[in-house]
Amino acid sequence: MEFGPNPEDQAFRTEARAWLRTRLAPDTGRRAWERTLGAAGWIGLGWPEDGYGNRRATLTQQVVWAEEYARSGAPPRSGHIGENLLAPTLIAHGTPEQKSRFLPPIARGDELWCQGYSEPGAGSDLAGVRTAAVRDTPGTYRVSGQKIWTSLAHQADWCFVLARTDPAARRHHGLTFLLVPMDQPGRIEVRPIRQLTGTSEFNEVFFDGATARAEHVVGGEGAGWRVAMSLLGFERGVSTLAQQIGFARELGGIVRTAVATGAADDPVVRDRLVAQWAELRAMRWNALRTLGGTADAGAPSVAKLLWGRWHQRLGELAMLVRGAAGAAAPADWTPGSPYELDADQHLFLFGRADTIYGGSDEIQRTIIAERVLGLPKEPRGPAA
Repeated sequence: MEFGPNPEDQAFRTEARAWLRTRLAPDTGRRAWERTLGAAGWIGLGWPEDGYGNRRATLTQQVVWAEEYARSGAPPRSGHIGENLLAPTLIAHGTPEQKSRFLPPIARGDELWCQGYSEPGAGSDLAGVRTAAVRDTPGTYRVSGQKIWTSLAHQADWCFVLARTDPAARRHHGLTFLLVPMDQPGRIEVRPIRQLTGTSEFNEVFFDGATARAEHVVGGEGAGWRVAMSLLGFERGVSTLAQQIGFARELGGIVRTAVATGAADDPVVRDRLVAQWAELRAMRWNALRTLGGTADAGAPSVAKLLWGRWHQRLGELAMLVRGAAGAAAPADWTPGSPYELDADQHLFLFGRADTIYGGSDEIQRTIIAERVLGLPKEPRGPAA
């Protein structure tokens, strides 16, 4: 299953490729790059509504853009959480006023978002969140609690927060989905988490009486679980296909290294290289099969299980074909640069998280078991 040579899609691909080739600059900051994308209308292609400064595109054109973006070597997106997660959620559940307020700045690349879901005691078990939002006045809430593994919180202007507004309710009841401004000194603290790779994309976020306005509750008070689950269903299909372009580039580099080092002469290594290639093709076909679908409750979990472990194995394979040289740093140690990794080493180390973040493998299997196969729910212990 592949895309056919539709003339409109081919013209769209040519336009996207030419624009990326002429606009990419190595010294462009990530926030400036978001504004460049927004000014040209490349943010919000997949939104089912227009009129917010975004251009409309068919589903196949969205895939074309995502593929060309990945092939171009453009920087990772800082605005993808707002564009691909919050915006579709607002379109589905937000009020007209909320859409008018928040969608245009996302489309322009002016406001960046982070996701306040996971907590130290409620990672994959999202129903166990304890961050509290208490009515302060008729028009405001005070938010107190801690979120963790909050991607790009150190750059974000806003955070969509799942908080408990009914302390007497249990589990997924009594939760509310709030939009919280991050610029609240003394009430919001962001602490970067230094990872195995030496980088700090993830953060801890502490809310100490942070203010959220009542008109920024999405879906109504107490409807947070429904809104949160709706949001988790948006990240599929198009983003997965674009991700696979990056995977293919990584695999191609590992194959070239295996040939250069002679590792490819080993039949076991050759077998593993072929297996990685074949599995990547299968993942593409599966993504195409589910593209734009909404009826298959298990599709996002299946996709996550497929690519998470595959990408981990790819990092292991990268080290295998490098041999002992894979353990050496790419540059000598200096006080100003104490922790250097090359691309293969970063792939290997960061890949340890692939089966954890975005919902661990164990949680994905539970979702498939309960929601797709109809197996009895997993027994739970007494609430803490």
